Amino acid sequence: MTPEAASIEARKICELAPVVPVLVVDDASTAADLARALVAGGLPALEVTLRTPSALDVIREMATVQGGVVGAGTLLTPKDVEAAKAAGATFGVSPGVTDELLDACEANDLPLLPGTATPSDVMKLYARGYTVMKFFPAEANGGAPALKAIGAPIPQVKFCPTGGISMKNVNDYLSLSNVLCCGGSWVAPTNLVKAGDWAGIEALAKEAAALAR
Repeated sequence: MTPEAASIEARKICELAPVVPVLVVDDASTAADLARALVAGGLPALEVTLRTPSALDVIREMATVQGGVVGAGTLLTPKDVEAAKAAGATFGVSPGVTDELLDACEANDLPLLPGTATPSDVMKLYARGYTVMKFFPAEANGGAPALKAIGAPIPQVKFCPTGGISMKNVNDYLSLSNVLCCGGSWVAPTNLVKAGDWAGIEALAKEAAALAR
């Protein structure tokens, strides 16, 4: 998969909904129910972070849920890419980028939202052919004002900012012309997941899905 093709696919995924849930799931037995609640609420694109021992099993379970588009987050190495693809992930997300990671995603036909934090990061990826990227950690890197400033000289690139975003500040990002969607964990809080409150999670998802872009 070429970088250009990867960005086309990444853009399609980002345009599915205003928010991509960023999920850290410890128990794979809850994965399908969680995915169904989020999809029912209008958030079909799901990022499962590879931060728990059960993450690959979570991806496998969520990949069976109708209407869901499941990706793997926290991709760091080529081995992560191969494992995520084998588990059923249809896209990847990384906190930053290395040439080895990009090579692996391209070789495995896994569309990637590569992580960026600076104009230099953005320029290097743009030179390789990527036009859709993650901005991370968004709030720690200056938030919406910083992303707006990056967009002024590099309007060709669109972003999914992630990190420190909630309902309190999400509209600051979604109002920017270079933002396609935002990544956030607030739609699947740990207490609701542990309680199995799928109706509560669906309600949060509906609220997020109704945000204007």
